[in-house]
Amino acid sequence: MAKELLKGNEAIAEAAVRSGLEAYFGYPITPQTELLEWLSKRMPELGRTFMQAESELAAINMVYGAACTGARVMTSSSSPGISLMMEGISYIAGTEVPVVLIDVMRGGPGLGNIAPAQGDYNQIVHGGGHGDFHPIVLAPASIQESIDLTAEAFELAEKYRAVVVVLIDGSIGQMMEPAELPPLRPVHKKDHNWAVTGAKGRERRILSSIYIDPVDEEEINIRLLKRWQEIEANELRYKEYYMENAELVVIGFGTAGRIALSAVRAARSEGIPVGLLRPITLSPFPYARIKQLTELACGMLVVEMNSGQMLQDVQAAVGGKIPIEFYGRMGGVVPLPDEILTEIRRLCYEPVAPSENPRISWLNRMDSRNS
Repeated sequence: MAKELLKGNEAIAEAAVRSGLEAYFGYPITPQTELLEWLSKRMPELGRTFMQAESELAAINMVYGAACTGARVMTSSSSPGISLMMEGISYIAGTEVPVVLIDVMRGGPGLGNIAPAQGDYNQIVHGGGHGDFHPIVLAPASIQESIDLTAEAFELAEKYRAVVVVLIDGSIGQMMEPAELPPLRPVHKKDHNWAVTGAKGRERRILSSIYIDPVDEEEINIRLLKRWQEIEANELRYKEYYMENAELVVIGFGTAGRIALSAVRAARSEGIPVGLLRPITLSPFPYARIKQLTELACGMLVVEMNSGQMLQDVQAAVGGKIPIEFYGRMGGVVPLPDEILTEIRRLCYEPVAPSENPRISWLNRMDSRNS
């Protein structure tokens, strides 16, 4: 199929439709509203279910109910809306039913603004509601990757009976670029042996996230943990660029990783030995690969559109073996390649002491620049 010029939110919505999405429940919030609008037209055209709920709370619980029937279901929202869905997400995880969630991040905290940011990292990767569970989190850096990972999200959700989050920011949701959509696949009703589809001729199936007996609850938690270990072993994804002989490794995800790649290319053209690691699965996170890189590189630079949330995971992987620096922009400010290139040059000529706190160092530099 030929590529066409597509807007991020609309491309993700159409990718979900073509991947067999049967039911969508959501509530409008910028910068993801076009996704909902696209589905409000496409789903009824195909005889599938679309419903604009009265709130994000209602939407996630409608998703929960539909997922229990074994249908391919999805919702989407942006940062404050995702916060409201957290209880429902935890119920879904505890019930072990497959759901896909699209989070188009915006500036925060609070109501914030409608500009692109990456401040949802902690609430999605390390949050997702109360209890011991982990969502699978996919972080595309382009519209084509968003399309491909949306399609893959449904397969992963069903394979592991898990919550799968496609985590992007407003830049990817609103930008347009050439991409190729998958062919439209018909909806194939699967006879999941766990779904509640009516009990005629068989034993009743009961789905719940309530286990009053602590021993029963622990048993569920152990099952979820074993399944997560399987996910960690089989579903880790990342991309590396210019890593040959790299003495400095830049790490960034999504839009920040894409912008960092431009800076790394420019630095390489200047003869600076720098490479980029871009995590695609933020959960599971590539701890082992980052730990390996400490044997090859002299330092790392973490780039994010927040105050350093993924930074903590990188620090855990590195374990103090090599110095780590941080560069971030917050509140919806998108970093420019030249800003990151300046940091790369600085680190090349002014090595950072291993004991220095990367956040404090970054804040001091920002204060100096803005004063």
